[in-house]
Amino acid sequence: MTDNATTDFVRGAQDIVSAGQRMDARGWVPATAGNISCRLPDGRIAITRSGCHKGFLSVEDVITVDLAGQPHQPQNKPSAETLLHCQVYRLLPNVGAVLHGHSVASTVLSMTEPANALTLEGYEVQKVFEGQSTHEACVQVPLFANDQDIARLAREVEPFFANMPAGYIIRGHGVYVWGRDMRAALARLEGLEFLLACVLERRNLGQ
Repeated sequence: MTDNATTDFVRGAQDIVSAGQRMDARGWVPATAGNISCRLPDGRIAITRSGCHKGFLSVEDVITVDLAGQPHQPQNKPSAETLLHCQVYRLLPNVGAVLHGHSVASTVLSMTEPANALTLEGYEVQKVFEGQSTHEACVQVPLFANDQDIARLAREVEPFFANMPAGYIIRGHGVYVWGRDMRAALARLEGLEFLLACVLERRNLGQ
């Protein structure tokens, strides 16, 4: 690995560590749930190891994989859901970071919503999502059935990538969001989680 590649990896890993701390502080990655990744300048994907608590990450808890999800060092074990991250990077070349969290709101709403998507409408924060310029628009967040066969789940998700500005939710599992870089991805995650919390609170109030 060249000096530049090493420097790029460390920077990417530090972004992942910081994102993990931020997500943990908000209760979105309990226990060892969730995973975080970013695309490095040389095309490698930096991603959290399997089984790491995201609030206590170190640079050593970040590994690299190729776009097929294969680790560059065979002894490293990536998350079981690495293929879902790689799918985003493969289909959306401008994406630089992907976040996956397990919040209470996303879990509860996705398990109780009978439709195939959650509809967000009337909220100013919707404008955090790409292409949204007004609270009057409807933003659909697709819901997909949980599946331990990640390759099969990826095939179910793929046809929807043309219209998922707010990412998507796996039922009873959690959200996937992305952005051009880690800061943008975090902004979208925070926006989505705020809106999901609002929807859940309104339903609890009977609205």
